[in-house]
Amino acid sequence: MRALKVLVFLLCLTPLGLLVWKGYQQDLGANPVDVITRATGKWTLVFLLITLSVTPVRKLAALPWLIRLRRMLGLFAFFYGTLHLTTYVWLDKFFNVQEMLHDIVKRRFITAGMTAFALMLPLALTSTAGWIRRLGGKRWQMLHRLIYFSATAAVIHFVWLVKADKRRPFMYGVVLLLLLAYRFAAWSMTKARTARKQQLAISS
Repeated sequence: MRALKVLVFLLCLTPLGLLVWKGYQQDLGANPVDVITRATGKWTLVFLLITLSVTPVRKLAALPWLIRLRRMLGLFAFFYGTLHLTTYVWLDKFFNVQEMLHDIVKRRFITAGMTAFALMLPLALTSTAGWIRRLGGKRWQMLHRLIYFSATAAVIHFVWLVKADKRRPFMYGVVLLLLLAYRFAAWSMTKARTARKQQLAISS
């Protein structure tokens, strides 16, 4: 498992490595800031969806060890989200707070993106075993369901950002809908099993 974690860690760093290499080779095109912004944004969304996919894949494919990779994948979603936000704040807006506040209010895709990042922040801060103990398992799980809302805001951010060809953001949206449908189906089945057990207990 340790070797697997190292491999997954290196794979997760690959998008950043390729971006740095392109920058070193001066191969980021005429608008490097736009390329960096779009690349980091794409990988933030990709890692959010991969993190959400861990539980369905783990259960459907009977791969219980996948759960041990979920925290790392979620933290990489936050890592690329932080790079995405930093690119906007630093390289695009040059720390102009007034201009950024104007964007948040007037440009709805910026509002959605900021919401997605804000929802990821408490998840990253409470990702350690220590926080699980402090919050308790159930409260920690409830808090970390914010990832579904963060991913939804991220997809909306992408849909509103793209002006013409919306096939790619809609593709991400379909993946998210499938993951949400699985989550709802699993919740419904658990609730039905609990209700049957209660009925059996009452009848006995």
